[in-house]
Amino acid sequence: MTDTARVLPLQRPPIRRSTLVRSSVDHTFSVFVDTIGTWWPLRPYSAGKERVDDVTVEPRVEGRVYETWDDGTVVEWGRLLAWEPPHRLVMTWAPTPAPTEVELTFAVLAPALTRVTVEHRGWEALSDEQLARDCATPGGYVGGGFTRGWTAILASLTTAAEQIRE
Repeated sequence: MTDTARVLPLQRPPIRRSTLVRSSVDHTFSVFVDTIGTWWPLRPYSAGKERVDDVTVEPRVEGRVYETWDDGTVVEWGRLLAWEPPHRLVMTWAPTPAPTEVELTFAVLAPALTRVTVEHRGWEALSDEQLARDCATPGGYVGGGFTRGWTAILASLTTAAEQIRE
């Protein structure tokens, strides 16, 4: 190896998924934040599963995103790093073995059409073993578990935003 050669850290690409929602950007963002506890598929995508009473997004930078169980237990999903309603939020993602980061963007395509995109990144913080470990769905990062999970979560958001009246 020469003096000028550098070893670059292994790059693990982010997971990117998107969906089209037939509702305004304001409504879609509001459904995501204000009613997340009603549409988020808690089984299997929560720590408490059937014990979860609610999911809360504290609407500000450094605000928590957390689930509350029927016995009062609080499990934090992460903290908001960016808060730009109704177009964007970024949060740490604590359910992974080492914190990763999730960014959601809400883009206006027409007055009643919004593209919601999730980018889940920061996989470099996890070991190969952690990347292969099952998440809420089998396969973890390596086996597509997180990709399938975000696809299902965005589908639930789409259904909720299109069914809840503006």
